[in-house]
Order: sequence, then structure tokens, then C-alpha cells
Amino acid sequence: MARASQGQSVLSKHLRILAAFEAAVPFLSLSEIAARAGLAPSSTHRLVAELEAEGLLERLPDRTYRLGVRLWELACRTPGALGLRELARPHLHAVHARVRQHVQLGVLSGTEVVFLDRLSVKDAVVNATLIGGRIPLHASSSGLVLLAYAGQELVDEVLSHPLRRYTPHTIASERQLRAALRRVRADGWAVSDGHIHEDSRGIAVPVYGAHRDVIAAISVVVANDDTPPLPHIELLTRAARAISADLRGAYLPTGHPAATPGGRFRPLVTSSVRSMEYLESLSPTAAGDGAAHNAPVSAPPVG
Repeated sequence: MARASQGQSVLSKHLRILAAFEAAVPFLSLSEIAARAGLAPSSTHRLVAELEAEGLLERLPDRTYRLGVRLWELACRTPGALGLRELARPHLHAVHARVRQHVQLGVLSGTEVVFLDRLSVKDAVVNATLIGGRIPLHASSSGLVLLAYAGQELVDEVLSHPLRRYTPHTIASERQLRAALRRVRADGWAVSDGHIHEDSRGIAVPVYGAHRDVIAAISVVVANDDTPPLPHIELLTRAARAISADLRGAYLPTGHPAATPGGRFRPLVTSSVRSMEYLESLSPTAAGDGAAHNAPVSAPPVG
């Protein structure tokens, strides 16, 4: 990997440019990209041109840039996100139909939780997340669930940095965090009253993968009032169990003791059986005479 004179790789500079864009700042000029990425204008011009050539950035008629559609295309091929989001979506809808507030699906990413999906309504309570958004693990109910089952090394890493405080109720000390994680492990859920916004309560439970490891958390964000959280916990727990069962059916190979009959070991894409078989025949890795390499469409890897 070629490295810059300051010891940073070219890849790291590309990533800094991509990270300069946010949901609240989707369009940036070249000078704005340079300032937000902390790069020299000359370097930024060259790196942006490379990203544009690869479809990772798109230039607009007013000479501003936005993130390219190809980023979305690549992200949709991620097995850890694709199959999970597809499988969880019906169960998130079922929870949302009952709660009519925010319902979220989050996964672990470093010392943060990344939200793969979220359902909401316009008059719901305050919520600080978006699809693809991140929240520090210590500050949200989903993050506490993921951190509680992640192991001591990650807990130590989280505690090696100051814990961001959003409200007076946000966990802000080692003692508070370790006590909260013990409660999550004992109870099997997390309740965060006013940790992100004083008017909001987060409630989360773990989602177990095909091999009984915690791979995600589903949560609701509701009003922070005197309503008992147990009905929401029970609703989320039923949904999490259903998602876990669907994951076992989709990802465990046929013949595995825990596999659902007819399950296939592949990322699950929501489509008809015939459509999936056709997509598999178009894949460059499909067995055959090589005709798939000349296919007129680009199919996602499904096998």
C-alpha cells in the first residue's frame, strides 16, 4: 500500500473524504471536503477525482459532490447486513404496528452501534438515529445489549476513552457502565431512560445468530414516562426469537442439527424461489459452461 508523506495510507485518506459526508451534510464542495477531511486542497482534488472515477462519489451540476450510488450497491452485498436486515424486516414491522414509535435493528461496529434499519412515524418521540447512523455503545439501549455480550476486551476499549454524555442520565463512569452491563446479562434486556434525550426511553433485547452468538439488537424508542417497560420487552423478545429462528433456517446448512428443514447456507434475499435460482445461474461463480460471465445483468452474490 502506497503511503503519504505524513505516514497515512492513500486508502485512509479516501476514507476520510467519504466520512466527511453526513446525513445532515449530504452535498459538499471540493473546498468543504478538504476542510472537513483535514486534507490539503491539491491532494483532495486528486483523491476526489479517483473516487468519482470509481463511482464512490458523484459530481453534481453545481460542482458539489455527494456519495455515489456504488457505495450503496457494495453495502447491499454485505452478508452480515443483507440477510439480517431482510429477515428482520417483517418482525420489525410487527413490533412497529404495536408500538407506533421508533423500532430499530442495530449491530456492533467497533465501539459503536450501527443501525441497519429503523421504522418510525412523524409524531414519534425524539430519536437521534438514522439508518446507517451510529451511537456510542455506552449511550443507547442497543449498544448496552451488544456490549454486554461482546467480551471484556471491548468493554476495556470503550472505557479507555471519555464516555460522551448526552443528558444528565447518560452513563458517564466506569462504575455505572459495569453495573449496567451486569444488569443486562442478568435480565436479558436493557432499558435506558433519557440517556440520549430526556423525553425518550430506549428498550433493547439481543438477537442470537445461527450459532447462538449475539449478532444484533432490536430496540424501541418510546416516551420516557411511567409506563412499565415489560410489555415492550416481551414484544421485542418474541420478535428477536423469531428473527433468530429465521436466521438458523437461512444460514445453517441442510443436515445441521439446528437447521430448519429446507434451509440453505447463503445470504437470504427477499425474492421468489425461481428468481433466486435464476440469480444463482447468473453468478460468475455458478457451475456451468461459463455463459454466466456473459450475462446481461449484474447479480449480487447469493451462494
